[in-house]
Amino acid sequence: MMAASLMSPKGSPLPAMDTGRYLPFLLALFALSGCSALIYEIVWYQLLQLVIGSTAVSLGVLLATFMGGLCLGSLGLSRVKRTAGMHPFRVYGLIELGIGACGIIALFGMPLVDYVYTAAVGHGMPAILLRAVVCALCLLPPTTLMGASLPAMSRWLEASPKGISWMGLLYGGNTAGAVLGCLLAGFYLLRLTDMTTATFAAVALNVAVALVSLSMAKRAPLHAGVKEPAGPAVEAKTAARGYTPVYIAIALSGAAALGAEVVWTRLLGLMLGATVYTFSLILAVFLVGLGVGSALGAMRARNLSGPAGARAALGWCQIFAVAAIAWTAFMMSSSLPYWPINPLLSTKPGFTFQVDVVRVIWAILPATLLWGMSFPLALAGAAAPDEDPGRLVGRVYAANTFGAIVGALAFSIVLIPWIGTGNCERALVILAGLAGLAVLLPHIQATKSMVAAAGLAVAMVGTIYLASTVEPVPGMLIAYGRRIMISANRSKLLYSGEGINSSIAITQWDDGAVQFHVSGKVEASTESYDMRLQRMLGHMPALVHPNPEKVLIVGFGAGVTAGTFVVHPEVKRIVICEMEPLIPPTATRYFAQQNFDVMHDPRTQIVYDDARHFVLTTPEKFDIITSDPIHPWVKGSATLYSREYFQLVKSHLNPGGVVTQWVPLYESDPETVKSELATFFDVFPNGTIWANELDRGGYDVFLLGQNEPMRIDLDKLEDRLAAPAQARVLQSLREVGFRNGTDLFSVYAGQAQDLHPWLTGAEINEDGNLRLQYLAGLALNNSQEAGIYEQMLSYRRFPANLFAGSEPRMQVLMSAMQGK
Repeated sequence: MMAASLMSPKGSPLPAMDTGRYLPFLLALFALSGCSALIYEIVWYQLLQLVIGSTAVSLGVLLATFMGGLCLGSLGLSRVKRTAGMHPFRVYGLIELGIGACGIIALFGMPLVDYVYTAAVGHGMPAILLRAVVCALCLLPPTTLMGASLPAMSRWLEASPKGISWMGLLYGGNTAGAVLGCLLAGFYLLRLTDMTTATFAAVALNVAVALVSLSMAKRAPLHAGVKEPAGPAVEAKTAARGYTPVYIAIALSGAAALGAEVVWTRLLGLMLGATVYTFSLILAVFLVGLGVGSALGAMRARNLSGPAGARAALGWCQIFAVAAIAWTAFMMSSSLPYWPINPLLSTKPGFTFQVDVVRVIWAILPATLLWGMSFPLALAGAAAPDEDPGRLVGRVYAANTFGAIVGALAFSIVLIPWIGTGNCERALVILAGLAGLAVLLPHIQATKSMVAAAGLAVAMVGTIYLASTVEPVPGMLIAYGRRIMISANRSKLLYSGEGINSSIAITQWDDGAVQFHVSGKVEASTESYDMRLQRMLGHMPALVHPNPEKVLIVGFGAGVTAGTFVVHPEVKRIVICEMEPLIPPTATRYFAQQNFDVMHDPRTQIVYDDARHFVLTTPEKFDIITSDPIHPWVKGSATLYSREYFQLVKSHLNPGGVVTQWVPLYESDPETVKSELATFFDVFPNGTIWANELDRGGYDVFLLGQNEPMRIDLDKLEDRLAAPAQARVLQSLREVGFRNGTDLFSVYAGQAQDLHPWLTGAEINEDGNLRLQYLAGLALNNSQEAGIYEQMLSYRRFPANLFAGSEPRMQVLMSAMQGK
């Protein structure tokens, strides 16, 4: 038997060797594999934002599918019997090649879901769920292969303390590589290239790992322990092995870990700003904790007194996780939001990232270390003599990932909107306590240790106490996010709530203005400058169009923009596309007077779906489409500023149709604004810019485009507004400082043909790269709105091609423009 074990797959003898020399190579291979896996995950999340939308469903689908594939792969491989002569390195290499092939197919296949499936079912929640299911099916093949890789390579090891320690180190190495992949994709590949380049970088890593692994299969022994594969009798014997409480505990641990990732990402996004960089940073720190914890757990498992000792260690690890989760909950609600940090002190992203890294590590690292330790301890606790290591790893891995699936879906889609993040953190504390109880109770019954029993009783009382002390997320954090220490003391909270996709708040500023907040940002208010913009976004396209009957508004917000169309007598249908169901009724409660109670107007229909998918799937065309999306630095919002989105909008305009698009100048920089303008003008070459000034300086602007060149006759416009039927329109304009139509159009700030020199070389934001969110994410601390506005105005010329009218009115317009 010994001689046979020292034969290469080709039959040539190999000298006896220390198989430990292969561990560094194995760690490097698993690190590269983990790097590629996280590149795929981040790319797929970006793809899901296009296919499903930037919703909780997309995040839930990604996490559940990723973990679901790992679960299926680990279970599937563990049930495949070992075949004599089939080297584990060879199996691992073939799996890596399969992952690369599936990654390419997913890159080009997932976008087709938009056109093949959603067109058949339309829009709304049924379409969202169908898109989610189809995307999950697209992602299951590569993730299933990823799940098979660790069990496949584990068969080169053995279920001894040393072998289990190696398995834990491989898991830790894979996680360490995942950290690199997360940072590489989030901070470099997708920032400077596109999804295709990032995907092929991951494929190249898969191919490199496969080639090295296949090469090592010709040199390494068939088994690290210099043993033959177990025969059928051993397979049948070990198939029934296992310790159910260990599997229950590791499943609950997985549910808590992924549930926490969902909850904490949402809360940290409020504090740090929900940029693509924040998402990558949180994920990287989470993975660092899992990787380091796994390495510590592997070393601990090697020194324990058999499976019984590992089970006790696993149980107490979960009990310590109770305290760690409570620590994070306290940090999120009562400490981090009140750190005396002014995010505007530095405009350099590097300094901001340093502070953000410290805050994330301080808050979440303890719990992630303990969850990382749980996996190797579970392996050691479930192992038995002569156990097939592939089956051991497969079962434990599957239990862990099954729990993770439940946690990801339950917390992202059900629990957060149902009970809120505070109660979700209470649930996480209880889950960790139950995980410890599941494995410690039978262990104590078997050992009859009174000391351990007393310790467990104290731990359960402590779990209940810590769960009861968890505080909900502060309403002012939902309102002001990372600016809470700057702005919260100037307002009082009127309302806060957490929806499935967004958290919202209503506050009253110290000057009496009511503000509407979404996920830490002011999105609308009754301040004069905000009311002016919101009304302009509706009134201007309605007055440019000769007879606007059907309008589409992207985003409800405070409802003020949508409400402007209520007072236009020509309008017969108002369609509002909103992603968060909590927003319309809450905003109506506080802004019904300002938005003319548009939610309850008989002409209004509210569609709860991602806007780009509504536009894609609806056969309806509109006279006006006005869009007031969230800031472009928010992860996922760049899909509403892309060239493909504008092309969709253009194709859904009736002849003479008008589109408007909001562009913020604050919390931005020239490169970001140029990208937004250049992308819009690429689709609407006759587009124009209209300004909303604050203290005679730049604040924000909106773009207006048509399929045909626009011509505004001031005389006809004023005659139209003088009609009795337009009295409410004129009153609405006067409420925000416009005396008449000529005054409204005096906010003209430029047009595409004049700005061509300024926009030369600007990045075009496309679905394939969504470059805008990476540009904007580096500029959110900037306050350059005045300088950006001055640069734009330096190219402004009086638009004789745009306006017509009598000489007196043209002179009034020209004088008004010069005074602004």
